[in-house]
Amino acid sequence: MIALAWLVYIPLQILWLPISLLGVMWVAYKQIAVSQRMGVSQTAVEIINGRWTMDVFGLRRDEPARKLASAIPNNSIAGLWLTLFPLWLARQIAGEPFLYPTLPSPENAGLANLVPSRTMEFDALISANSDTADQLVVLGAGLDTRVFGALNQNIVSLFELDQKAMQAYKREHLKKADIDTTKVQFVEVDFADADWITGLMATSYDPKKRTIFLWEGVTLYLSESAVQNTLVALKSHAVKGSVVVADFYSQHFVNMSKGKAVNNLLEATGESLNLGLDFSDDAEAALRAFISSQGLALGRHQFLGGGDKKGPFMVIAELLI
Repeated sequence: MIALAWLVYIPLQILWLPISLLGVMWVAYKQIAVSQRMGVSQTAVEIINGRWTMDVFGLRRDEPARKLASAIPNNSIAGLWLTLFPLWLARQIAGEPFLYPTLPSPENAGLANLVPSRTMEFDALISANSDTADQLVVLGAGLDTRVFGALNQNIVSLFELDQKAMQAYKREHLKKADIDTTKVQFVEVDFADADWITGLMATSYDPKKRTIFLWEGVTLYLSESAVQNTLVALKSHAVKGSVVVADFYSQHFVNMSKGKAVNNLLEATGESLNLGLDFSDDAEAALRAFISSQGLALGRHQFLGGGDKKGPFMVIAELLI
């Protein structure tokens, strides 16, 4: 069936190319221009579109992401379909992942499949801790929808932390998407503020209960001091046995992403890349040195892209409090 999928995909994609380009431009306009006008993160749209694609292509079921992606005004589901239809059809014929989205081995993971690879690694670490956790705190939640899926049934207390504008926007469109938010407490914080933890402590969050802190796709947008302050705050306000599940990016990835084109896109919605770790020589040693310097222990972790001669481009790690 793979051979048949190729036979269908190649001529269809060639004929479909003008329509695909139209879809790309439509999605880009919504994601960048409309996000800028609304004053919210455009990269958050990119992530939820990745989750939408995983759901539609059968890699990972995520009904809340699918519903929210359809409800937000700075996104175009029609544009996504115009872009991805030939790949989707080939996927149906092949009966398995085909070109994109796919889940390569962690060693061979690349930027094209960053969202699927990263998402699945985070899912695995969350799942490994969820049976013994009483609370889940999502730091810099963006448009993440995990707390509205299975975790909504499995964990008693759920918290989403993000900046005021992003939270207001998300809550408005969660309602429009008819997604139940009654179990989730929304907390407005700014991680650049050293005293951000007071916002969480003003809720029903209990520092004596074992907690999973989910910190996905955030650290590279913060300064090293902001990341350090956040980890110090978590360690000081969480019981032993709690975990921080976070990702950290290589300095090479950050430098590469600081090219003019990417910078212009990020600056359009007030975003910029900052923290990167040197994974070029001994990535394991560099990660352990950074985590131990924060007074935390390194648990399970997975590097992505380790097969590249410049080293892995990121790691998803369990930090033990």
